[in-house]
Amino acid sequence: MYLYITYKEEILIKQLKIGDLIAKVPVIQGGMGVGISRSSLAAAVAKAGGIGVISGVHVGYDEEDFEKNTLNANLRALKKHIIKAKENSNGGIIGLNLMVAMNNYEEHVKQAISAGVDLIISGAGLPTKLPSLVKGTSVKIAPIISTSKAANVILKMWDRKEKVTADLIIVEGPQAGGHLGYNKEELQNIDNIDYDKEFIEILKVAKAYGEKFNKEIPVVAAGGIFTGEDVLKYINLGASGVQVGTKFVGTYECDASQSFKDTYINATKDDINLVISPVGMPGRAIHNKFIQRVSSTRPKITKCYNCLIPCNPKDTPYCISEALINAVKGDIDNALLFCGANAYKVDKLYSVDEVIKELTSKL
Repeated sequence: MYLYITYKEEILIKQLKIGDLIAKVPVIQGGMGVGISRSSLAAAVAKAGGIGVISGVHVGYDEEDFEKNTLNANLRALKKHIIKAKENSNGGIIGLNLMVAMNNYEEHVKQAISAGVDLIISGAGLPTKLPSLVKGTSVKIAPIISTSKAANVILKMWDRKEKVTADLIIVEGPQAGGHLGYNKEELQNIDNIDYDKEFIEILKVAKAYGEKFNKEIPVVAAGGIFTGEDVLKYINLGASGVQVGTKFVGTYECDASQSFKDTYINATKDDINLVISPVGMPGRAIHNKFIQRVSSTRPKITKCYNCLIPCNPKDTPYCISEALINAVKGDIDNALLFCGANAYKVDKLYSVDEVIKELTSKL
């Protein structure tokens, strides 16, 4: 399915179709927490024709009662930001990104459904319970996976237990930001990871289950996608669209503080390194005073936000919630600055419309 969109000239752009949801441009904005992608960024992307995504990780970090009533504050803020994003998106598609590893996963899913979310994207583990939680609703579901093995496992499980399949599959590559679906050794030898080959195998898995359920399962490429050439490459490879996170941090509409955005603008390639988060998962972040400090000295943990299932405040090297909240607020020297491999390519701030135009410029 195609749509003619006029900027300065007429460009033929492929739409992204997820069941009865149709995005005018095949771009999903990646969910980025804490607070990096909330209603402002998500609404702008959706209004521009893509799919805007709110991160469900501590979305209520700036609610007045967040410290005392963390779960209630997060659920209240989640509903508020989904409704606000929907209202400001001019009828666009709004999704939610939820980590399987987070506590209170089920409560967040139910709250998102009640707020009118269109799509739930879920990774950092296999979202085994997601189909049962959205059963009887029109909400679309999408696992984030990195291998064909994981795709087979989750789709087989959904088929066996719930007699349903995915509405969308997002294939996250090793150049993505935040927590990654690879082990440390694999990421240290990143050139040995053949993402394109794995992507093609996942296309085959999606086709097989799509045929079984008599539906098309779009497969979206993610991780390190930054230019129009990158987008065209994966569309030609068979992708129905792309998911982009890092590039949208460098926008006026991004919900993060200017100080956080400036860390991307000022970063060099050598500043971007792999880190091991407190939950034992590898991730990618900008090296700063915080990373340097916690590599040798364990800070005092004064509060547990009960955010992630694998985390134990007694032995965690630092509080990831506190570090990510500091990031979005702009306390850069005490922050974990998650980013994608191409964060150093962000040279200044752009509008979301400009980013969408560039990403689709070769289609």
